[in-house]
Amino acid sequence: MGLLDQCEELFKTSNLYDVIGVTKDASEAEIRRGYYKVSLQVHPDRATGDEQATAKFQALGKVYAVLSDADQRAIYDEQGVIDEESDSVDRDRNWEEYWRTMFPKITLQDILDFEKSYKDSEEEKHDLMRAYEEHKGDMDKIMENVLCATQEDEPRIRAILQCALDSKELPPHRAFTNESAKKKSVRKRKADKERKEAEEMQKEMGLDSEDSLVAMIKKNQKSKEAGFNNLMDDLEAKYCKKKTSSGRKGKK
Repeated sequence: MGLLDQCEELFKTSNLYDVIGVTKDASEAEIRRGYYKVSLQVHPDRATGDEQATAKFQALGKVYAVLSDADQRAIYDEQGVIDEESDSVDRDRNWEEYWRTMFPKITLQDILDFEKSYKDSEEEKHDLMRAYEEHKGDMDKIMENVLCATQEDEPRIRAILQCALDSKELPPHRAFTNESAKKKSVRKRKADKERKEAEEMQKEMGLDSEDSLVAMIKKNQKSKEAGFNNLMDDLEAKYCKKKTSSGRKGKK
């Protein structure tokens, strides 16, 4: 079965861009990030309940290999076909090894550097606006899903969203414009509790001030696993350097 047919069967679309959630005019970095995010969802080690996880993971590797190759991508864009005999979609490539060489683990310093550059950036504003629309103004969900967002950031985040509302960039949602004081208070108490528990963990583990960030992340992982994973996933996609590997050792 060819790659396009595989995509149709596994992802319900034969459009390679749709498979990784990007547009046809996506940049190389956007394609790489899209591939990374979707591959995490179907990685055989994570999607243990999906019987098609391995097949999806291998197909995604081929999709990225095609779209990251300028010549292959040009042919696909112009003719809608793929050279199934090319090295890019070699059936014997070890796609797990290919994936890992592209996305090694990130460091604590990567997290600190990212947070510094991310806050108050256009990217953060875009992510906030997307979260606002996706969750229809629900600040509980916005704060849980936006990268690096802490209770201390809430006034700043509210101001960014309110500015977007005032300029008509966003539609008004009652969940945001009429949020009750009680709901805000509950969210603050929850955040304060998580912070206190993280500080206690820091003392128990004998961590220094720099490692306190690790303690907070670990505590947050227990209370909101999805949010933690999204943070680490996006940071890895941003900070891991692009590498190539032939990896002809057999399939995952």
